[in-house]
Amino acid sequence: MAGSDAPHVPVLLDAILEAVTPVRGIWLDGTMGAGGYARGLLDAGADRIVGLDRDPLAHRMARDWARSYSEDRVTLVQDVFSNMDAAAHDLDGVVLDLGVSSMQLDEADRGFSFLRDGPLDMRMGDAGPNAAELVNTLPEGTLADILHRYGEERAARRIARAIVRRRTEAPFATTADLAETVAGCLPRAKPGQSHPATRSFQAIRIAVNDEFGELAEGLSAAERALAPGGWLAVVTFHSVEDRAVKRFLADRADAGGGGSRHAPVREARKPAFAVTHKAIAPSEAEVARNPRARSARLRLARRTDAPAGSVPRRALGLPDPVRLEAN
Repeated sequence: MAGSDAPHVPVLLDAILEAVTPVRGIWLDGTMGAGGYARGLLDAGADRIVGLDRDPLAHRMARDWARSYSEDRVTLVQDVFSNMDAAAHDLDGVVLDLGVSSMQLDEADRGFSFLRDGPLDMRMGDAGPNAAELVNTLPEGTLADILHRYGEERAARRIARAIVRRRTEAPFATTADLAETVAGCLPRAKPGQSHPATRSFQAIRIAVNDEFGELAEGLSAAERALAPGGWLAVVTFHSVEDRAVKRFLADRADAGGGGSRHAPVREARKPAFAVTHKAIAPSEAEVARNPRARSARLRLARRTDAPAGSVPRRALGLPDPVRLEAN
């Protein structure tokens, strides 16, 4: 997966290009990954791409594919997308593909997937505590909160208790080790059902990378970075994230005022976005080509010239953050 020929299919790219045509100006790909969206936008007519990603692998891969374009058309920035407005401003478009990328899932050494045994890492970047540090040091109650809030795991307390009991014998080091302990707490999956460890792995990954905090801050950063008329395109794979994007755009596209006997009158304001499309799902043909696209949803909006603002995390429907304090 280290080269530019690594298999990667950007989800709903054609839908984005169709909605924003003609593609022009400066775009920022805030979750660059293998560069699928960046290259698609460049090939469709974008003058320049700012490719931003916290993952060093994404930047090693970009050194290969970026050679296909003139130097002045590709700018690479290693950072989280919540800092995008420090990397660029007056943008004609921002695209975000949320969640873990295909290249991260497919690399066993990254420790994202229980389907490929590897070190228990899960970091999207190269800084901060990894998954092994969290599961081996956090108190039982904190682990349960992570599993419940971020993974909506109903057996969160039972799994957290089993993790703490097992780590007293030997620390967790691999994905298979953790998956086995989690699976031992739950009924065996029936044919067609997801692996019993799916929700727990998702929750721990979200905690390691502060994905919900990134999303809340990143949407506001995109609002600050976009020029009037600029496009915001967000692809989600998780109902919680899709709901957060929907609520953000609904709030920032709202002119205020109104009110009723059930709700107070809000101060009138100029909307910061115009929502241009309902949520777009992949076609049957795209899902057939790329099964990982099945749960994807695309939301699109266009920036106005209103002053930038923000929406509190809780108003987006995102779970309260769990404080990651070790024993």
